[in-house]
Amino acid sequence: MSLNSFTNQENINAAAFYRREAVLPQVAPKPQQRNVLGVLSENDQHKRSFAQGASYPKNGSDLDNTLPSAANFPACIPTYSSSAGFEIYVDDHEESMKSIPSLKGDTHTRWYGDTFEMQHKDFNLFLEYSAAGSCMDASMHSQPDCSAPADLLAVVEYSGDIHQYLRESEVRFRPKISYMKKQPDITNSMRIILVDWLVEVGEEYKLHSETLYLAVNYLDRFLSCMAVLRGKLQLVGTAAVLLASKYEEIYPPEVDEFVYITDDTYTKKQVLRMEHLLLKVLAFDLTVPTINQFLNSFLKMTDVCSKTENLALYVAELSLMEVDPFLKYLPSQIAAAAYCLANYTINRKFWPESLTSFTGYTVVEVVPCLSDLHKMYLGAESRPQQAIREKYKSSKYLSVSLITPPEVLPLQ
Repeated sequence: MSLNSFTNQENINAAAFYRREAVLPQVAPKPQQRNVLGVLSENDQHKRSFAQGASYPKNGSDLDNTLPSAANFPACIPTYSSSAGFEIYVDDHEESMKSIPSLKGDTHTRWYGDTFEMQHKDFNLFLEYSAAGSCMDASMHSQPDCSAPADLLAVVEYSGDIHQYLRESEVRFRPKISYMKKQPDITNSMRIILVDWLVEVGEEYKLHSETLYLAVNYLDRFLSCMAVLRGKLQLVGTAAVLLASKYEEIYPPEVDEFVYITDDTYTKKQVLRMEHLLLKVLAFDLTVPTINQFLNSFLKMTDVCSKTENLALYVAELSLMEVDPFLKYLPSQIAAAAYCLANYTINRKFWPESLTSFTGYTVVEVVPCLSDLHKMYLGAESRPQQAIREKYKSSKYLSVSLITPPEVLPLQ
């Protein structure tokens, strides 16, 4: 289906225009089609045809016509099992807040009274400074709008220390590798459709690529700790991209926009409550290294051509679709594999010596991830979910998703 392109500056106007109580309803044009999540059914994944304008089901939470809808599930208080490491989230938000345990040894549920009180005070202090208006540098009002994050490793004197810190952080903030096996009501196929939808949301609202990577990280870390009913999976994804937008974007879309994009499947109150729950479960740890950060640093350090750069970004984004096998690799390993795969496809070279010295990764160490990423690249055209491929067909990315992948890699 064709997506509407909104600029960040137009978000407010778009939100006002599409409200049900819009001004001058007698002359208002027909509302444009919403980018609603399709049916999250493991056995019924509909291939999207953008050229023919395929439409989505109206109810984004109606995940399987043969199963009762999410509204028919009885509300229950979540319970915690120390053996499974999961909580069941339904709707009773206040009760779920009381029941999340204080696991000091678990980075995924690392929040408790003292920590939250400290952050609450810090937040009040931030509001006071913001109201005064004296602490904000004038340059902050005119930040450039670029798709790539700032290159933190550009400061040569500190690049080694920064890279080491990021490598340590990626281990601390990685999702649990096999969390999907313990989810009682959702499957990997449902997550694939959700991530595909998040890509489309990012394109419609012109969000940075880093926002997508952060949203997927928040989603996976949350699902590592909490069992979620399939009717609430899109709600979790919506709250995750809302949080990531607030963190990364200069002008994030309003909450009403995220309610609208789900075709009003969830209310504004539900989205905000889920956002609150995500923050609690993630212990407010939103600053995490992503594949995108590592990859952009690798690309800038070696000054590759634009086509190689965009192809690397494309194959790296493909890795977000699958929990298995890509969660078993660290973001820096996936970034290295994406670099190698793109560099070989365009230049018939793999991993330069300069990056071996800087990262400590050799080609041999990258080979397992590189092989899995190559398989993903080969099968991208035939997958039902095509949002990433459609994204990188545009001239902005030099249409790199149309490049034919190499059939085999000389890895032995």
